[in-house]
Amino acid sequence: VIDEKDLSVIYSNGISPSTLRDHLKILASDSLEGRETGKKGLELAGDYISKNIRNLGLLPGGVDGSYYQPIAFTYSKWSSNNLFINQNRYRLLWDFISLPENNASIDSFSVSEVVFLGYGVDDPKYSDYNKADVRGKVILINNGEPFDNKGRSVITGNETPSAWSTDINKKLIAAKKRGVKLVLVIEEDIKKKLEDNRRKLLGGNLELGDKTIAVFDWANHIFISSTVARDINKKKKKKVIKARQKMSKGKPMSVILPAMANINQSKEMKVIDGKNVIGYIKGKSKPEEYVIVSAHYDHLGRRGDEIFNGADDNGSGTSTLLELAQSCQQAVLEGNEPERSIVFMWFCGEEKGLLGSSYYSENPVFPMSNTVVDINVDMVGRIDDKYKDDPDYIYVIGSDRLSSDLHRISEETNQKYTQLKLDYQYNSEKDPNNFYYRSDHYNFAKKGIPVIFYFNGTHEDYHRTTDDVEKINFEKMAKVGKLIFHTLWELANRPDRIVVDGVVK
Repeated sequence: VIDEKDLSVIYSNGISPSTLRDHLKILASDSLEGRETGKKGLELAGDYISKNIRNLGLLPGGVDGSYYQPIAFTYSKWSSNNLFINQNRYRLLWDFISLPENNASIDSFSVSEVVFLGYGVDDPKYSDYNKADVRGKVILINNGEPFDNKGRSVITGNETPSAWSTDINKKLIAAKKRGVKLVLVIEEDIKKKLEDNRRKLLGGNLELGDKTIAVFDWANHIFISSTVARDINKKKKKKVIKARQKMSKGKPMSVILPAMANINQSKEMKVIDGKNVIGYIKGKSKPEEYVIVSAHYDHLGRRGDEIFNGADDNGSGTSTLLELAQSCQQAVLEGNEPERSIVFMWFCGEEKGLLGSSYYSENPVFPMSNTVVDINVDMVGRIDDKYKDDPDYIYVIGSDRLSSDLHRISEETNQKYTQLKLDYQYNSEKDPNNFYYRSDHYNFAKKGIPVIFYFNGTHEDYHRTTDDVEKINFEKMAKVGKLIFHTLWELANRPDRIVVDGVVK
């Protein structure tokens, strides 16, 4: 039986489906244009959040007495990237891939030959550069390194590959030192590489800080399909096969390939501004200990007339945090301040690679050593296929990784107050989705701070233009919000700080 006078019950009851809907209808509206980091829509979303927490009375947790932690990002995108081989035009994101953040702009140039240089290895035990003239040239290389007919690396002497196989940058740095103009890397699984980078190449790439004057330690490079590679070496195919056979015996051999190649790589770069939004409630007896509650408020923006509104991802988490802040602040107004400080953080740049939380973890407003826990809320408004007939669930990720206390509190709190099904499927270290590493909590976990991540699983509208408000289950969302409130309230008010007894991975 729940005690109706329990403060956790009283204040969690302030989390309502109707208010969550009101917030989300604004945050996931077309007028915010998908809330892409660096774009006007995200700025409007940040203004909406800051006005709400200012009106609630949260203390500003940003810089210079504001609710904002400003972040500079470098945006880069190809303005043109063309590859012609023997007068055949090949297409970026179809036949080849080249990332603007990893390459300098180079003016259009033509060559009449390409140097096949095996694996591009330059090691004391084996060097493809031995007797090869590559300065100012375009070279063609394979991934990996030479192995003999018994499956042993000619570099390590056993079946374990060396760093030349696992770190492509090692090859690109060697190429730059040798004066290579451009490296063509044959990518066997080009489809996967294209798919992994499609969104970034279509929408542009963001990096933390000002990279507009960055000088690369590695050579310009393009990952090409086997189709492009065959076009390059078609006149010397037998000689390339013979060269590979020699390499497997530890004898490097380069091959001059007569191939007309025309290439240009020109990119657009600019510094743009983003901001994390931070507000907090000061603790009564332990104000120097911080319970952080986080969500990212950015999404994918728009592509032409199509808008990625991101109602679930992560308008749902953003709205939930606003309701959690309201409930906590209501306690303060009625003289029931939490013992520890509670900090609410809305991160930008999550969709660009957890950038907002990465910046915060390296430039914390509140000392990381005094940060007790990060409670992260990312996608809590939908129901996945597994639970289509049983919406009272939530996936819990990370609760047992760094603190047995946190996991126990999470379980006991749910059992006492909400009785939701807590599913740990995605918490497994064998989870092929790697969700533990894919939201903002991870930037706290890698600093040794216990984390708990609430997530409803993916669905058919994930990262699509159809992730809209009409598909949100606000009753379920409010129940999850109440579970999160009960958990954070316990963490903020229990006598002892939770123990850290796990290992950072």
